[in-house]
Amino acid sequence: MPLARHPEPQEVDCLLHNAELRDAIEPYLDEAIFEIDFRGLPTAAENRFLESMLAWERAALEPIARWFSPPLALQPACTLDDDQVHQRLWETIDRLFDKRIVLDFTDHLSDRELYSLIRRDILPTAVKRVEIPDNFVHWDCSAAESEEPTIWLVFYATDAERTQWSLEEGRAAPPRQVPPYPRALPTAPV
Repeated sequence: MPLARHPEPQEVDCLLHNAELRDAIEPYLDEAIFEIDFRGLPTAAENRFLESMLAWERAALEPIARWFSPPLALQPACTLDDDQVHQRLWETIDRLFDKRIVLDFTDHLSDRELYSLIRRDILPTAVKRVEIPDNFVHWDCSAAESEEPTIWLVFYATDAERTQWSLEEGRAAPPRQVPPYPRALPTAPV
């Protein structure tokens, strides 16, 4: 007769925490949650997922500028020379990264254009501030342009993505271009 396996205390704690999280998240659930199959997930992974969902639901919506104390304000780019723009841009990029904000697809923008985009579009935008260590806000800087076809397609799309776009649009993708301002920006850990 096989002996029954007794769970370790940390397994019991993990299951109890899972029950608490499921109770706490219940008022926020909609039909989208039922598309996730939790049966294949270890309980600890499910708990991390539920914790992040709960943090998202409870997070305050506030302009990114107010994530800083005092609020982050940039002077207009037109009042700065090129060296000042470059210096303040990189200081701002580092400060944004400290708040877990990552700028994606920036290499098509000059320093002055990226600085202006941060000042005009990013800092005033209200975003949920989720306080979990591995949570990063990714800002797609190619989406700020309203040109057709998109900046992303011209500068950043893979061959497969360009092919998919062509199939969906029924026309050839525009010629690929090399982004003129390559940068090594901080990225979110993988």
